[in-house]
Amino acid sequence: MPELTHPDIESAAARIAGRVRPVTVTSTPEDGLHFALEFMQHTGTFKARGAQNFIRAHLEAGCFPEAGITIASGGNAGLACAWAAREADVPATVFLPTTAPGVKVERLRSYGATVELVGAEFAEAAEACRNFVASSGALASHAYDHPLIAAGAGTLMTEILEQVPDLDTVVVSVGGGGLFAGVATAATHAGVRTVAVEPRNCRALNAALEAGEPVDVTVDSVAADSLGARRATPLALAAARSDLVTSVLVDDAAIIAARAHLWDDHRLAVEHAAATALAGVRGRSDGATNGYVPTDGEKVCVVLCGANTSLGDL
Repeated sequence: MPELTHPDIESAAARIAGRVRPVTVTSTPEDGLHFALEFMQHTGTFKARGAQNFIRAHLEAGCFPEAGITIASGGNAGLACAWAAREADVPATVFLPTTAPGVKVERLRSYGATVELVGAEFAEAAEACRNFVASSGALASHAYDHPLIAAGAGTLMTEILEQVPDLDTVVVSVGGGGLFAGVATAATHAGVRTVAVEPRNCRALNAALEAGEPVDVTVDSVAADSLGARRATPLALAAARSDLVTSVLVDDAAIIAARAHLWDDHRLAVEHAAATALAGVRGRSDGATNGYVPTDGEKVCVVLCGANTSLGDL
């Protein structure tokens, strides 16, 4: 099984230095937590880090194809890929189904990407992307399943530790596991615990730990737009096999409440994926979650990973 190493993350940090926004970490005395405000990153999520690392590493290796980079994603990964490609002055082609919201299409085009609308379902767009790679030689990127993507995400943890060197625990939401793999690898290297939080009905990593290998899971959660991976990556499973990693499941009610709390009490508008992390440590009297309970004096940082969300339902 492949594993991500701390030197991979150190290389990524050097590679993307000055190309991404350093994370801001703030303390919240009323919650007894630190928040890593990664939703302030370029394109609104942590994925800008992995996209930058992926593209820059291939440019350094001198193996970037003339056809540029391509990805099938109308979400945060597609936006990050298009943005990073523009920054590197390389072509990007993003495949989406014809049902993709116009606002996403226009935002991708604003980054200079060529947008190809194919089929009524995402699977058809993904197949068209694979065909494009085969016919053009374009470099295929992925939302989370690549060591360079995960290593780029892990640079977030190195920045958190620079600001809170005596941190005990980092809390991060998990979808396919790119962010988790990077953060947990860096945290474990530093002797810091990682709490991996997933929606109860989007539990790809939790199920992989239970089965001993990545397995397909059902996807049904208010946070499924960002955390709805069918299975966790082998990199994520390898990173989770540590005594310093704790897997936590939360109900949608807890995610919604955590998101409302961030807005009502802190005026932070985040997507449900970011609120999932906070739900993992924010207990609820109605039993909506059985989250991680910090000990007295434990320094805990919750990663608020993205804010590409509608403000209408806050």
